[in-house]
Amino acid sequence: MASCEKKIGEPADSPGTIDFFSIPLIAVNFAVRKRLALFLNPKSMVAANWPELAEEMGFDYLEIKNYERFDNPTGKLLEDWQVKEGSSVGRLLELLQKIERDDILEDLTPLIEEDCKRYLNKPLQVPSVDSSEPKTPASIGITTGDDPTGIAPELFDAFICYCQADIEFVHEMIKQLEQSDYKLKLCVFDRDVLPGSCVWTISSELIEKRCKRMVAIISDDYLVSDDCDFQTKFALSLSPGARDKRLIPVKYKPIKRKFPSILRHITICDYTNPSTKTWFWKRLAKALSQP
Repeated sequence: MASCEKKIGEPADSPGTIDFFSIPLIAVNFAVRKRLALFLNPKSMVAANWPELAEEMGFDYLEIKNYERFDNPTGKLLEDWQVKEGSSVGRLLELLQKIERDDILEDLTPLIEEDCKRYLNKPLQVPSVDSSEPKTPASIGITTGDDPTGIAPELFDAFICYCQADIEFVHEMIKQLEQSDYKLKLCVFDRDVLPGSCVWTISSELIEKRCKRMVAIISDDYLVSDDCDFQTKFALSLSPGARDKRLIPVKYKPIKRKFPSILRHITICDYTNPSTKTWFWKRLAKALSQP
C-alpha cells in the first residue's frame, strides 16, 4: 500500500510520477476491470465490496440495488461512473483506499499504472538532464494539416468515430458535409492523422482539443470495437453536463446488436428512417455548425 499512497498523495508535478487524478477511468483496460470485479463482486462479511464502493461514488440506495441484477455489478458500476463528473483513475484508487481494500491496491496499482502509461503514451522515467521543452502531440504535429512549428494546430468541426467496415458511409459523409455548400471540416482518422503515434493518445487529443463535436457512426461493428468504445466514453467523460450537445450518434443501417445504454439518452440521427432521410444531411450539418 505504501507505493499507492505515495502516488496518490504526491503533487502532480513530482518527477517520475503519474498524476492519476488527471487521467479518465477509460484508461483502465478490460483485463484490469475484470480482475477488480473478481475482488469486489463476491459477497463478503469481512471486507467492503462493490456496494460500499458504489456508495462512495455517490450512487443512491435504489441505484445500488439495481446493480444487483447484473452478473458483473462492478463492471457495470465502473461503466456508469466513468461518465460522471469527478471520476478519474486517481479518484478510484482513493475510494478503494477509503473502503480499506489495501489488498486490491497492492495487486492492481502496478497494472493500473501500466494502463495509464500506455494512455499517456510515455514511459515513467526518473528525472533526466534535458534543456529542451517537453513535446506534446500538438507541438509535434499529429494531422496532415498541422503547422510543422506547432503554432497553429489544425482544428475541425467534428471527429468521426467509425469502424473500417463503415468507411463507405464515411466517404458519403465527406461528400455531403465537406464537399458541399456546408463546407464543414471533418476529422477522419485514416485520412487526416499522421501514422506512427498511439491511436488512443491521438484520439484523445483530437476529441478534447481539436474538434467541436464527435459523430459516432453506430453499427454492429462499432458496438464490438475497442477503439470506438474508448472514443465514445472519452467524449462522454469530458463534459458530463454538456455531453448531449458534444456527441452525435448516427445510425445509417439496421443494427442487430443491442444499442449501447450510454447513448440512449442522446437524440440519434437516423439515416435508415425513410420519412426523415430527405433532411438527414441538413439536420446533421446544422448540429455540427453550432458554436
